Amino acid sequence: MRELITSPLFSIMLCIGAFEMGGWIHRKTKIDALNPLLIAIALVIVMLKMLDIPLEIFNEGGDMINLLLGPATVVLAVPMYEQVEILKKNIIPIIVATGVGALTSIGSVLLLCRAFGLDEALLASLLPKSVTTPIAVEVSVQHGGIASITIAAVVITGILGAVIAPGLIKIFKLEGCSVASGLAIGASSHAMGTSKAVQIGEIEGAMSGLAIGIMGIFTVLFSLFL
Repeated sequence: MRELITSPLFSIMLCIGAFEMGGWIHRKTKIDALNPLLIAIALVIVMLKMLDIPLEIFNEGGDMINLLLGPATVVLAVPMYEQVEILKKNIIPIIVATGVGALTSIGSVLLLCRAFGLDEALLASLLPKSVTTPIAVEVSVQHGGIASITIAAVVITGILGAVIAPGLIKIFKLEGCSVASGLAIGASSHAMGTSKAVQIGEIEGAMSGLAIGIMGIFTVLFSLFL
C-alpha cells in the first residue's frame, strides 16, 4: 500500500481527482469563490497530510503535470485564431492595454516590496506574478528569484482574478465590452483567469488568451530594466 501511494502515478491521479472534485463542487454550488483549482489545492494538501506523503515524493508525479503547462498555454491560440478579425480591428488598444497592465503589475510589486523592505530574491520572485507560470518562472530564476515562491504567487494571482473577475465586470459596467473584459482578465490573472473568461464568452476568452502572450513579452522586456 505504501509503495502505491508514494508512486508518481498516485500523485498524478490525486491531482486529477482533486481537480475533478473541485469542478463538481463549483458546478453544483455556482459560487465563484469556490474555484476548482482552489478546492483542488486544499484537497491535495489534506491528502498529503493524512497519508504522510513527503512533498519530494509527491513532486515526482507533480513535475510530470508541470510539463503540460507549456502545451496547455499554446492551446489558447485556438480561440484567438477564431476571433482574428476582432484582433486586427483592436490591435492598438490591445498593445497599449497589455503594456499598461504589465507596467502596473511590475510597478505595484516593486513599490510594495520596497515599502515592506523585502530582499531582492523575494522581489524577483514576485515581479512576474501576473504572467503564466512557464514565463514567470523563467523571468524569476533569471533575476535571482525563488521558483517555488513565484509559482505560489502566480497561482494566488490567477485564482483571485478568476474569482473576482465577474464581479468587477459588473461593477465597472463592462458587460457589453467583450474586448476590454477579456484583456483585463488575461492581463491580470493569466491562464486561470482565461479559463473563466472562456466561460463568460468566446471573445472574452480570445482576448484573455492574447493578453497572456503579450503580457509575457512586456514583462520580460520591462524586467530587463530593473
